[in-house]
Amino acid sequence: MESEAPTMENNPKISAYYQTRLAHFGVVSTEWLAQAQSATNPLLSSSTDSDTDKDTNFSVIDEFNRWRSHPDLAEAVAAIRALAAVISSSKASTMMQLEIELKNASDTLKAWDTTSISLTAASDLFMRYVTRTSALEFEDFNSAKSRLIERADKFGEISYKARKIIAMLSQDFIFDGCTILVHGFSRVVFEVLKLAAHNKKRFRVFCTEGRPDRTGLRLSHELAKLDVPVKLVIDSAVAYTMDEVDMVIVGADGVVESGGIINMMGTYQIALVAKSMNKPVYVAAESYKFARHYPLDQKDLVPAIRPVDFGVPIPLKVDVECSARDYTPPQYLTLLFTDLGVLTPSVVSDELIQLYL
Repeated sequence: MESEAPTMENNPKISAYYQTRLAHFGVVSTEWLAQAQSATNPLLSSSTDSDTDKDTNFSVIDEFNRWRSHPDLAEAVAAIRALAAVISSSKASTMMQLEIELKNASDTLKAWDTTSISLTAASDLFMRYVTRTSALEFEDFNSAKSRLIERADKFGEISYKARKIIAMLSQDFIFDGCTILVHGFSRVVFEVLKLAAHNKKRFRVFCTEGRPDRTGLRLSHELAKLDVPVKLVIDSAVAYTMDEVDMVIVGADGVVESGGIINMMGTYQIALVAKSMNKPVYVAAESYKFARHYPLDQKDLVPAIRPVDFGVPIPLKVDVECSARDYTPPQYLTLLFTDLGVLTPSVVSDELIQLYL
């Protein structure tokens, strides 16, 4: 093998993805370059590739939607399962073709909802976990593909079990007689509270209504079914009720490099009030939501718009704030309950480095 950096630069058809691979490994072969150019240029693809397109109707979005229809499955886990299916259904004959197919599928999923932090993070982590070692390049293709499928299934199982692991780790922080404030409907927070109820712990929950989609109202219904004492609180009454609260537990759409979180609109102000009154704020979040983002303020977030229904007509000249989420900086958070363990916000960046290595 010999260094071919100039050759790469003289081939504009080679994508930035493979230029990055070149920079990482430092050396490439002529055969490697030919495969990369052929795989990224449909006009140079072999007839086998076109035959494959005709023989399969597999769609990563359709597979994603099929998994997403499961009521208890998180959107990010559905994406992981869909990407695993890409490997199993692939007709690629080389590792290069399979990696490109997987990368394209990942990009397709991320483009499906560019505002979803967890979807992007899960797709990126899947790619990193499955293709982590370059040893795959030197294995027999069928053996390498089998290893990829094995890793993909393992990553899917790890992600699926994350919620239950978090629920178990958090139980030591919920004590008898405590009052917990929650915001919106988070599946992992509900799992935490459900396990505490099954463990016969005595506690009560304050649920914010969770405007504009009233997800807090939905959570209050689910907790009532478990015979957990629940009080529904309007979002603007958080400061009024905080003196009765022993702790705040919220979920997260994404955990960012600073150790802060991106979550449903209103999380930031709840954390501010809790901090001012010395109440701990706990975050329950799966590790596949750890994202390589570093927002400096609220305006650094990709807009996620959700319609707001005030129940009455709004004058045309009046603007309505429709942002669906906000950023809570790490200094307002106490601990993060994750499937990697119970972490302080300052440790998150170290965990991110390990995840993306």
